[in-house]
Formats: sequence, C-alpha cells, structure tokens
Amino acid sequence: MAYELYYWPTIQGRGEFIRLALEAAGADYVDVARGAKADGQGVGVMMRLMNDPALAHPPFAPPFLKDGDVLVAQTANILAYLGPRLGLEPKDEAGAVFTRQLALTIADVAAEAHDTHHPIAVSLYYKDQKPEAARRAKEFRDDRIGKFMGYFERVLDAGPSGGEFLVGQALTYADLGLFQTIEGLRYAFPKTMQINEHSWPKSVALHDRVAASPKIAAYLASPRRVAFNEDDLFRHYPELDQA
Repeated sequence: MAYELYYWPTIQGRGEFIRLALEAAGADYVDVARGAKADGQGVGVMMRLMNDPALAHPPFAPPFLKDGDVLVAQTANILAYLGPRLGLEPKDEAGAVFTRQLALTIADVAAEAHDTHHPIAVSLYYKDQKPEAARRAKEFRDDRIGKFMGYFERVLDAGPSGGEFLVGQALTYADLGLFQTIEGLRYAFPKTMQINEHSWPKSVALHDRVAASPKIAAYLASPRRVAFNEDDLFRHYPELDQA
C-alpha cells in the first residue's frame, strides 16, 4: 500500500523534507493534495481529512502522512516514523535518537528562516512587517546561520564516516534535511551563503553528494520538485540579504 502524503501542492515547505525521504528510498507514495479531484485527490480531500471530527488523533496542520490506519503529523515526527521503515536511520538506538535530534534541529533552522520574513505574525503579509523583518533577517544572517551550520559541520567532523554522513555510515533523513536546508538558505540568502559557505566544506560536500545521488537527482529534475517561491518557507527578498 502506498504512503499518502498530505501537504500544500504549490510549495516545498515543510513537506519537502518528507518528500525527499520518500524519493531517496524509492518509496511508493501519493502526494494527495497535488492530485486531481476526479481521482479522489486534491486540497479538498486533505482538508476534509484533517478536519474530520471522527479522527481520534487529528493533525494540527499539514504535513501529515497516512500509512494504512496510522496517521502521523509534524515533519520530524513523520521522519522518525518513516526512518526505520525506509532504511533512513541507523538500527542502533543511539544513532536513531541522534538522527531524530538532528531533524528537530533542522526544523528549528526552517522555523527561524521563515520568521525572517514573518517576524510579527503569520497572519500578516510580509509588506506589513518589513522593518521588523529587516531587523530579524540581519540577526539570522549575522549570527544564527553560522551557529546552525557550524553545528552541522562539527557533527560531520566528529562522526565515524569521515564527514560523509551526519550519523553512522549510511544516508539518513538527517542528511536529506541538511541538503534541503542548504538549498533553502541558498535561495533565500544567496549573498550570505556565497560569502560564508567556505566555512562549512563538509556540509556543502554532503549537499552535493545528495544532489548527485541517482534517485534525488531524478527527483530534482522532475516536475514533482516544485520551485522555490515567495509563498514558501524559504523566500528570497533581496532587501533581507544585504550581506
């Protein structure tokens, strides 16, 4: 039975971290909200399921994943569920827990990147909070990106793979998450990343290996990979990238 992924159809967003795991594993899945209404799919189907009053364990918001009778929400939680099923986390408990820890840290990066363009309220447009966004983005550029990326570099330096993987000796969803993080930061803050990427050579090399891996390369070249845009989690506003 195919996994059913529920997420907004026009953005990468938080759902992209899950798509990358499914794609890297060659898993059979349906991206439900991107499907046609005539096929019993689409955003309406996602919203009806999410708001079904009969659900014992309802999700707060997309993304969520349906695996038979199991419904799982929250990106890092979904990845923790998929990790052992897709072979994308170590089999030992310490390695599995650390992979989940890294996924949660990556979720923190994504949230902070989002808050550079929505620092006051998600319900307000970017144009309604531009002064605050400029101040928040400067702090993110000058301090937070380096702290996060320096941490991932440290993890790669300390790991047993010689810097090839974040955890253990094989690809995990944490590696895929770091790939997506770098992709997003390059889109949102290209000047900042161009200036600073030399400080994180192992992380950049990991990104490049993931991008070149056959299944991910095929996915990135396919229409399944939605382009970054200014309705997304990572957004490029040039005035916020005054590196």
